[in-house]
Amino acid sequence: MFHFECDYASGAAPQVLRALAQANESQHFGYGEDEHCRAAAELIGRLCAAQVGVHFVPGGTQANLLVAAAALRPFEGVLCADTGHINVHETGAVEATGHKVLALPSVDGRLTADQIRQAAQRHRLDSTREHTVRPGLVYLSHPTELGTLYTHAQLEDISQACREANLLLYVDGARLAYGLAALPEVDLPFLARICDAFTLGGTKAGLLFGEAVVLPHLALSRDFRYHMKQRGAMLAKGWLMGLQFRALLEDGAYVSLAARANAMAQDLKRALVGRGVPFLVDTMANQIFPILPRSVLDALEPSFSVSVWEAVDDQRAAVRVCMSSTTSPSEAEALSAALMRALDGISVKNFAL
Repeated sequence: MFHFECDYASGAAPQVLRALAQANESQHFGYGEDEHCRAAAELIGRLCAAQVGVHFVPGGTQANLLVAAAALRPFEGVLCADTGHINVHETGAVEATGHKVLALPSVDGRLTADQIRQAAQRHRLDSTREHTVRPGLVYLSHPTELGTLYTHAQLEDISQACREANLLLYVDGARLAYGLAALPEVDLPFLARICDAFTLGGTKAGLLFGEAVVLPHLALSRDFRYHMKQRGAMLAKGWLMGLQFRALLEDGAYVSLAARANAMAQDLKRALVGRGVPFLVDTMANQIFPILPRSVLDALEPSFSVSVWEAVDDQRAAVRVCMSSTTSPSEAEALSAALMRALDGISVKNFAL
């Protein structure tokens, strides 16, 4: 079975496994206070060209709830797109910290600066505002849950809107490697300048596990390790995460492997477009969302796993296909060939929306 339903079905990139095997022969300090975590944090700071706090945690949900917990007063909540990961796929993890998710409508997974300004203004002008949750943090993901990307100008405008409204800005970078590869103008120094917090995702980008929480707002970093410990995110063997990030960041593989995944996804997208297949949304990175007949999905099912995203009608569904930093070209070619075979004999008119 070939897995394309997500970008974390495989193990780790070869560089990571080699580094782990080598380090396994040595002993290390615990709880992230080791030489590998220090070196990885310093490297991330250099890549950001800024002074930042860096903390390594096991997973993306933990990263998101920890940032919310560290950033917000007890009566504050998080503005996000209604499709945002914290709103649709984290089982109320942010709410479990005591902070409400304040979802705003989105067509393509992205928030706009105007939406943020309007939400802040609605609260400010509400004569009974003390009876409602005050927005305190804006959550974005780049790429978004729908695989779309924010442009440099959009993020600059959003950052300005947050500053005007005294809101903190957090970018969930669980798939940031793919965003960096697809849209180089949104780079780490830029994110360090406009954000109060963001993450460098590892679980979906070639690590066995691990996310780096990057805090340009240094006050957030002051007590962050208390939040980590209280919420079960401080691993005794934390050195495993620092080591893995070093392995991919030191030689640029973090972005180059993501660029390969993006290219495979976009090659498949072009092949499907050539067969008349429509898409739920256009994307530039490692996730694509073709709308396929159920008969095609049935043909794939014995050997290929993709994620059914949403039903379009009784006969068709939008599916998510993910390439990852650990997807091999031969795996991508096998999926492409199977799709082309399944599409043989299907008229373009069958795809009409």
